[in-house]
Amino acid sequence: MPVRSPDGTLVSAWSNGGSGTPVLLCNGLGASPAAWPAVVARTGAVHVVTWDHRGLGASERPRDPGRVQVEDHVADARAVLDAFGLDSAVVVGWSLGVNVAFELALEDPARVRGVLAVAGVPGGSFSSLFAPMGVPRRLRAVAGRHGSRLLPLVGPLLPLLLDSAQPWQPLLSLATASRSTEETARLRSLATVVREFAGHDWRWFRHLAVAVAGHAPLDLSPLRCPVTFLAGRYDVLVDVADVRSTARAVPGARYREFAASHFLPLEQPEAMLEELRLLTGRVPV
Repeated sequence: MPVRSPDGTLVSAWSNGGSGTPVLLCNGLGASPAAWPAVVARTGAVHVVTWDHRGLGASERPRDPGRVQVEDHVADARAVLDAFGLDSAVVVGWSLGVNVAFELALEDPARVRGVLAVAGVPGGSFSSLFAPMGVPRRLRAVAGRHGSRLLPLVGPLLPLLLDSAQPWQPLLSLATASRSTEETARLRSLATVVREFAGHDWRWFRHLAVAVAGHAPLDLSPLRCPVTFLAGRYDVLVDVADVRSTARAVPGARYREFAASHFLPLEQPEAMLEELRLLTGRVPV
């Protein structure tokens, strides 16, 4: 569904067609709804709406290349809610999408019933990078900015690997042969997400990533809605200690930690749905 944002940018919105609790998904940068297999399933009791980030997927680039700040993504989020006739929703953020989720909650609290923050921190994202690798905090932001320069070089190799290596499919079949139905579904979801992700324009992707990662840390003390933070212990993109300390600073916030990486929606799909249901149960009627 094409949705026009206030600055005129046409973004591509999507709904799972579900019923029940409205959920706005502020996805990880460049990720598709397929990264959330349990949450977006039509059989679920939630009505999920989301959108492709500016210039990624089927969404247009803004006429002004500078209109890619967190505030611009928040404007897109509001436009998507309006397009689907939703006055408010439980907001799920993943990775850099956590910045968007909390900015929306602070700017427009009446529209946010609760926030599920997955593998992300509210601002200062580059300073949270590479913790398991032992990079000192004072060097992380610099390492993140310089490391992002590799994206236009490394990213274009992904489609070549996926398209030229036909053995991927037999390998996937071999990998799933002895696994449970749940594990098989998880691996196939991962393959779908990687293939979709590989097709991005990586120069533009870097442009978006640097803009959002530069978002200043947010003061969450004005929040009055229920909040849940989920983190992966082996996440190299977000320091689990930062997520933990942020959760402690929000009165009444729930915190849960997994033996997982940054890709919690794919590694723990049922847990994501479980936590969403628990959060929804805390939302005042």
